[in-house]
Amino acid sequence: MVSAVLQRPTLVLNRNWQAVGVATVARALVKVFADGARVVDPADYQQYTWDDWSRLRPDEDELFVQTCHFRLRVPEVITLRDYDRIPVNTVTFSRRNVFKRDRFTCQYCGRQPGSADLTIDHVLPRAQGGTSTWENCVLACVECNGNKADRTPAQAGMRLRSEPTRPNWRPLYASDGVRIDSWQKFINEAFWNVELES
Repeated sequence: MVSAVLQRPTLVLNRNWQAVGVATVARALVKVFADGARVVDPADYQQYTWDDWSRLRPDEDELFVQTCHFRLRVPEVITLRDYDRIPVNTVTFSRRNVFKRDRFTCQYCGRQPGSADLTIDHVLPRAQGGTSTWENCVLACVECNGNKADRTPAQAGMRLRSEPTRPNWRPLYASDGVRIDSWQKFINEAFWNVELES
């Protein structure tokens, strides 16, 4: 249980309160302990140092980390003290991220059958020299993938719903599918347009 809580995501803001990344709770607490960051309370935007944060006791319904002497509230948002540039983050090509980009939707028929019935399809099949890249891979339901087989969409008489591209980085791509509602106060609504599977 403790390791699961320590691996939960924490939103990282720069000094100007712009979202710049996602860290684990463990990493966020280390940053706060080392005085490189402050915990932000999403309810009132108050910032806390390590000493201040460690004095707060979690409510009964709040997540916490049990130390030898006390319970420590789990931070949902931190802000860095000395970091004000906006990083250029890129989204790692992975199966999980393709599912997020394509919103768990077949890119040929538009159905959302559930992740067990979706596969990664190579637009230009590997048999014809296609590679596993953002620009060549899409989600397809098992039926559409079988109909397309080792052909291009044009050869199979099938049409893609949208051109596959590398997505822009959003905190959701780094959060392992955990959606933390308090982040909405700090992130542009455009970051939340990817619905995650529950």
